Amino acid sequence: MTDTLLGQALVEEATKKSGLIWVRGDGPARALWHVWHEGAAHVVGDGPGEQPLPGLADGSTAEVTLRSKDKGGRLVAWTATVGELAPGSPEWESAVGELKGKRLNAPDAETMTERWARECRVLRLTPRDARTDHPTGSLAAAPLPTAATTRRPAPAALPRLLLGRKKRR
Repeated sequence: MTDTLLGQALVEEATKKSGLIWVRGDGPARALWHVWHEGAAHVVGDGPGEQPLPGLADGSTAEVTLRSKDKGGRLVAWTATVGELAPGSPEWESAVGELKGKRLNAPDAETMTERWARECRVLRLTPRDARTDHPTGSLAAAPLPTAATTRRPAPAALPRLLLGRKKRR
């Protein structure tokens, strides 16, 4: 009983303090911004300009992993029940009120909640169990495929420009 209560407290405190959570549904894990509200993590996405939520369906389960803010290592992992909130419901309004305050750089801050109701999904990730045991092997994974590319190599003179030339005496 005590271990269960300590696990729940660790999940809540770590999730509240974390800016990102790693969520794995039916696919690779993705870093998602979230809000801890009324005993669960809430995320918004799957709309234009919002984070993708692949593999997270209403009624499914997801694996949530949190990292430590000071060292960046895995702190706790928990299994979540995924629930989609219906737009306009009291639960949706309450969660969106909290999410709106955390959404950074929204191009349409005044009409963001209306866009979320029309084009996005708001999901509630309710914890089922917490695990504080750490795996012994590496959990490193290959990066997800992306269309992003890097620029050409930096010019040879760039270090001199950034660091400045040494003054002659």
